[in-house]
Amino acid sequence: MSDINILLEKNKAWASKVKAEQPEFFEYLSAGQSPEYLWIGCADSRVPANEIIGAISGDIFVHRNIANMVIHTDINCLSVIQYAVDILKVKHIIVCGHYDCGGVKASMTDEEYGLIDNWLGHIKDVYRLHQEKIDALETEKEKQDLLCEVNVLEQVKNVCNSSILRKAWERGQDIKVHGFIYDVSDGVLKDLNVSVD
Repeated sequence: MSDINILLEKNKAWASKVKAEQPEFFEYLSAGQSPEYLWIGCADSRVPANEIIGAISGDIFVHRNIANMVIHTDINCLSVIQYAVDILKVKHIIVCGHYDCGGVKASMTDEEYGLIDNWLGHIKDVYRLHQEKIDALETEKEKQDLLCEVNVLEQVKNVCNSSILRKAWERGQDIKVHGFIYDVSDGVLKDLNVSVD
């Protein structure tokens, strides 16, 4: 059996199990979505949004990219934010980074990786903004971990400074933006204590 067929078989087994345990589940999902949360996270395969917060399908609207970036020229990310804010009326936007992020690590080197170098340039900008504080740390791990954290903080600022959020707040929409970091070594989320409304 090919790798793809294995995935299809696993999907059938999962769907059968869910139907057996919760017969109305897929009927509930097919009625529409009304999540309270938008999750902007890293594409890293070790950080599945629903799973790490114990959410079920339909609970969280998710956008993922390399190093959980919110860039003002990224129409994909901005479209997700606008849909979540204007149509779904989410109450919370969570920007979630994680330690041991490959994008962050790559951005701290002078190596060339190809097309992705254009994307990593944004993280290099974050590093330059916080370079003195980061470079004062002793180990590479400490430096990488701090850059992972300040990257989240900068992306929270980018969400808040988007025209989408500014307009939502101007019209009185109740929505908060939060910054979290996930530790892949123990599975625990940490609130970076930045919540903006």
